[in-house]
Amino acid sequence: MEQLKLIALDEEDLAVVSSLLQDAVMRVGDMTYVPGQKRFAAVLNRFDWETATKQGGKDFRRRRAALRFDRVFGARLKNVKPGSERVLSLLAVRFEPSEAPGGHVTLTFSGDASIQLQIECIEAELRDLGPAWRTRSKPEHPGGESGAGSEPGANGS
Repeated sequence: MEQLKLIALDEEDLAVVSSLLQDAVMRVGDMTYVPGQKRFAAVLNRFDWETATKQGGKDFRRRRAALRFDRVFGARLKNVKPGSERVLSLLAVRFEPSEAPGGHVTLTFSGDASIQLQIECIEAELRDLGPAWRTRSKPEHPGGESGAGSEPGANGS
């Protein structure tokens, strides 16, 4: 299984990154914003949707991955306490343009938590950090039936 290494430079690229990170889990303590470097970075465990869909929905895996955003000028947290051991489940990564090419990238988590990054432009990287491991279950979404719109991309996300 090949490891991902993706660069996102526009909204379309970021949508691909978002779909690959849907249902990733991470500890709040595994992310950081470094204003002096204008960088936000996080290490997370992403659900391997590619394998799950190729193997007929019976082989579920997660793998460590790193997400990095450069050219970040600010970060606003909602229901996220820096340095805590709380585990967050990532639902989506979205871009809202303002003064081109800048805007805001919002990482939306379950439990009404989010991180909004003020960015000069979209400059992000998603990189797998190691091998995958098996997990017993596939993430489920309220109201979603298995195989009926509950997987990334099923509803255009």
